[in-house]
Amino acid sequence: MPAPKNTFKAALREGRFQLGLWVALGSAYAAEIASGSGYDWLLLDGEHGPNDMPLLGAQIGALRGTVSHPIVRPPMGEAWLLKQLLDQGAQTFLIPMVETAEQARALVRAVRYPPAGIRGVGAGLGRASDFNRTPEYLTTANDEICLIVQIESRAGLAALDEIAAIEGVDGIFIGPSDLAADMGYLGQPAAPPVTEAIRDAFARIHKHGKARGIMTVVLEQAHEYRAMGADFMAIGTDVNCLVKAMDGLRRDFLGLAGTQTKGGGY
Repeated sequence: MPAPKNTFKAALREGRFQLGLWVALGSAYAAEIASGSGYDWLLLDGEHGPNDMPLLGAQIGALRGTVSHPIVRPPMGEAWLLKQLLDQGAQTFLIPMVETAEQARALVRAVRYPPAGIRGVGAGLGRASDFNRTPEYLTTANDEICLIVQIESRAGLAALDEIAAIEGVDGIFIGPSDLAADMGYLGQPAAPPVTEAIRDAFARIHKHGKARGIMTVVLEQAHEYRAMGADFMAIGTDVNCLVKAMDGLRRDFLGLAGTQTKGGGY
């Protein structure tokens, strides 16, 4: 029996658009609820969400057997942290703040077993191998790993072509909020110069045959990114959805007019 099929990676290879949602509440229950909404993937956020290893492991477990593929974003791309997440069953990673080809190459090695990488051989203790019940796990795991690197600075954009050319990098995700801040447009991810930088980045990523990803909480912007060629995209967060629903319910009952709560960067 081989490692579990990475449905998200397979979909990207087949050119099928994948729609996602950010999950940042740090709750396996919330992740399970979100999985019933039919999104192709859910981003378990360890960078800005209140998550640690047990919480992320519980959420990965809660999504087993659902239609929503878990993508894990650790706070940083450290090999020791990725090793633990891999053994917890994570197969797809979104690594923040990648700015150089050297970083990307190190990440490719961190998520693969030797001789292609440096991942430690210990998955028999974890969910990844179904607790050592998957006899072919070690020989098939590498093929099912999907590595997405997140570019969200001018330095990252400058190195984009070199990063996108690296074998083992399956996709590049543009972080519009941090990119906007680095370009001098803090809190303005839709500023025209930022939008043009994203458009150019998408074109360059596509030339290298890699998947293009992005997120926004503004639907109008989401449609624009999709028209630009986004291959996978998140269109909201569990936090924003909860705030919007709770605030809206109160306003509706009281007959109050109000503006939609706006979120920060992702």
